[in-house]
Formats: sequence, structure tokens, C-alpha cells
Amino acid sequence: MSIEMNRYIQEQGFNQAATADEIDLRELFSVIWQGKWLIIAITTVFAIGSVIFALMQADIYQSEALLAPASEQQGSMGGLADKFGGLASLAGVNLAGGGEVDKTQMAIAIMESRQFASNFIQKHDILPDLMAAEQWNMSDNTIIYNSNIYDKSNKKWLRQVKPPFKSQPSMQEAYKEFKKILVINSEKDTGMVTVAIEHLSPVIAQRWVTWLVEDINQVMKERDVNEANRSIEFLTKQVALTHVADIRSVLYKLIEEQAKTIMFAEVRDEYTFKTIDPALVPEQKSGPKRALICVLGTMLGGMLASMIVLIRYFVRKENDTISLEPKI
Repeated sequence: MSIEMNRYIQEQGFNQAATADEIDLRELFSVIWQGKWLIIAITTVFAIGSVIFALMQADIYQSEALLAPASEQQGSMGGLADKFGGLASLAGVNLAGGGEVDKTQMAIAIMESRQFASNFIQKHDILPDLMAAEQWNMSDNTIIYNSNIYDKSNKKWLRQVKPPFKSQPSMQEAYKEFKKILVINSEKDTGMVTVAIEHLSPVIAQRWVTWLVEDINQVMKERDVNEANRSIEFLTKQVALTHVADIRSVLYKLIEEQAKTIMFAEVRDEYTFKTIDPALVPEQKSGPKRALICVLGTMLGGMLASMIVLIRYFVRKENDTISLEPKI
């Protein structure tokens, strides 16, 4: 009998809990329904505000170029290291170096580096377009600058900032802004690389992408040429120091490989990346997503309004409960 009684008590407890949950849910919807006008008012304000905010945002255009890694045509040291590594070591030359770095990944890392971005900004004089551009005038293809930041007529920076910052943005500040608009994607399966720039002006976006591809090819070319010249200078000194015919033969082959590298670099403009699909002036904007901004703003207003109504109700209910408690 006791077991049946316990089951009965448990079932009654579950039923009461379910009833309490149902009552609480009904109470919740009742509270929201009672505060519907406040919810509608706040949601409407947020909806109107989000529409105004979305309309105030300037259009953003994205231009991109599709690149393919250039084939490595210069000679490799791997075969020479296998054949003549022992002989070269007698002359103090080490051919057994570590694994070669992927030139494509190195080029991407350089493009994303502070030094490359700073040199790029200074070389092409794009700091005003990067840091002070406010709007693009489609009719005459001109940039409208923020008058509180930059005076275009006098080419003077007018920013009011606290030390250590200055009126003219530093390269560290410029790098942070440049990193926001630069998009580089590399596909692992195909090796293709996409370089894109987002800007208020579609013309500037296309121009900067073109410059980026040209500059990274030039930088990678200069790095390899300088390294090859230093290697030739070193190897030439080693040739003068040894009189062993076999070792001199190995050193001459190394010099020949470095000469091939220099020749390859001088005759080829697209040194690291070949342009498969060049950057174009985009005709359609890529942002902002005004419809999404409006939807999210309206949803935020509705959720905030519902929370306000519920908090007010439960605070008032708690105060009423406290006031009805008997005082000792």
C-alpha cells in the first residue's frame, strides 16, 4: 500500500509542477500582451533608427583579382646537394639546407605584413584615401573627405587627437585600417590566390588591387635577385680559395644556378603570381547589407522591449509581495 501511495504522491507532484509551468507560461504571455503598446513603440523606434542608420552608410565596393602561383623555373639546389654536397663542404659551402619555404605562402605573408603595407601606402600616397575618405561621388569619380580630418585643398591633416598620436595618422594606424579592407584567400586544393580590396570608390579598389599584385611580384623578385647576388659573391670568393678541380666545378655550377635565378627574374614581370583574372571596376556594391541591418535592428528593439516589460512586471510583483508580508 505504501508503494502505491508514493506513486500517487509523485504523480500529483508532477501534475502540479506541469500546472505551475503552464500557469507561468500563460502569465508570461499575459504580461507581454499587456505591455504590447510599449513593445510596439520601442520596436518601431528601433526599426526607424535602423533604417536611418542603414541609409546613412556609404556604399562599399570590392574589387578582386584571381592569381596563380608562377611555376618555379629557376634551378634547384637539391640535385646539386645530393651529388656534390660532400665536395662542397670541403670548400666550406653547405648545400644541405633546410626545406625550401613555399614562395606563395611567403608572398601572402609579406602582403599582410606591416612593412609591406607601410611601403605600399607611402609609395602610392594613398593615406588620405585610406584614412579620411567619407564618400564617393559617382558623377565625377571623386572622393569626398571628412573635413574634420583632412583638408584636401591644402593637403593638411586636421585630426584632433591626444598624444602620442599626431594629426597625420601614423603607419601603425594606417596598417590597422589597411588590414580591414584587404582580403586574401588561398585555396589549398588548387593553389589559386584571390586578392581583394574594399573601398568607397570602385575605381580606387580596382587600382589598389592592381598595384598590390605588381608590388608583391616586384618585392619577391628583388628578394631573390639580392640573395642570388650575395650567393654569387660568396661563391666567387670560395673559387679563388680552392685549387681542387672537382670542388671548383661544383662551385661554378652553383654560380650558374644563381645566374639562372637572376636571369629568370629579369625577364619576367609576373615573378611570383600570374594574373588569371585581373581586377575590374565593380559595378555593384558589396555592402553594406542594408536590409539585414534593418531586420537585426528591428529584432533587437523587439527583444529589448519585451525584456523591459517583463523586468518591470516582475520587479513590481516582487515589491508587492514584500509589502504584503507581515512585519515583525
